[in-house]
Amino acid sequence: MPSIFTPTPSEIERKEPGIGGKPPVDRRPTGGGGGGGDDEWRNERDGPRALLHRVRFFVLSALAADMLFFAVLVVFFFARQAGMHMDPRTHEFIGDWRPVLLPPILYLNTALLVLSSLTMERARRLIFHEIDVLEEWLGMGRPALRNTLPWVGATFLLGMLFLAGQWDAWRQLSAQGFAFDRWSTPASYFFYVITGLHAAHLVLGVLALLFCLCALGLFRRVEYRQVAVDATAWFWHTMSLAWLVLLGVLALGQ
Repeated sequence: MPSIFTPTPSEIERKEPGIGGKPPVDRRPTGGGGGGGDDEWRNERDGPRALLHRVRFFVLSALAADMLFFAVLVVFFFARQAGMHMDPRTHEFIGDWRPVLLPPILYLNTALLVLSSLTMERARRLIFHEIDVLEEWLGMGRPALRNTLPWVGATFLLGMLFLAGQWDAWRQLSAQGFAFDRWSTPASYFFYVITGLHAAHLVLGVLALLFCLCALGLFRRVEYRQVAVDATAWFWHTMSLAWLVLLGVLALGQ
């Protein structure tokens, strides 16, 4: 009588992996040759997205420290506003604070800065536009550069106009008799300190915009241009928001 061979479950599992057997091995992508294949999969953290996140984290951390510095300055502003001294003749406490009339050009400067923040955000969105970026990756032109460059240039011009307006505001305040010297009143002194420190930060922002304009023309890889525009945009937005807060403090704190 011929013997009947019955396959064991383990052999069925080996021969028929698609029916209840072991699942297929999940192989890593090789990347299409030219550079290491499996190593590229392991070094995923060194890609353009990781670079963007590192630069953004560094910029936001530095800006957080700056905002803390401005917050301390505002605290000193209100603390000094409450300062008093005793009149030796009447023996009464008299407030040291003498409010100053803010130059009206500050409000025009504010409108320019808000507009520049909008143009910079437009530039940031255009440099990340997927269709344009894909065309650059495929070597079909540089549409991301062509669309982003005018908006960064407009932001640069608006930033320069803001700084020129701030200089004119200092000239107007000085013409009122509130020059920045040791005889200044506490209110005018804090006006110069607050607006001057913010203007110094905005000068750094204008230099960053100038670098961004150069990077758009010099960097061949779109990823590096994205990093330059993104970092500059975050810095510019933060300085715009800081100015709105500082102007509110100067206007309402008088």
